[in-house]
Amino acid sequence: MKTMTKISTSQDIEREAKRVIQALYGDVSDFKISETFSLPEKGPRTGWDVQVRFLQNNLKYTVDLEFQEKTGQVTNARLLDTMSPL
Repeated sequence: MKTMTKISTSQDIEREAKRVIQALYGDVSDFKISETFSLPEKGPRTGWDVQVRFLQNNLKYTVDLEFQEKTGQVTNARLLDTMSPL
C-alpha cells in the first residue's frame, strides 16, 4: 500500500497526477497539466484542482483531478472531454 504524500509543489502535482492517470487509464502519451487551481478558491488551501490532457489510442483526453494537499488523496476524478486530435 502506498503511503500518503503531501502535495505542495508543482513537481508533486505533476508526479501524483501522472501516477493517478496511469492507474486509471494505463499507458498514455503526451501528458500535460493544463490548469492548476487551489481549493478552496478563498481561504487557506486544502487541496488542488488539476486539469490534465493526454493521448491514448489516437484520442485526446481531458481529465479533472482533485487532490487533498496534506495526504495526496484523490477526492474526485472526472473525464471532461474525449476527442480526436486535430
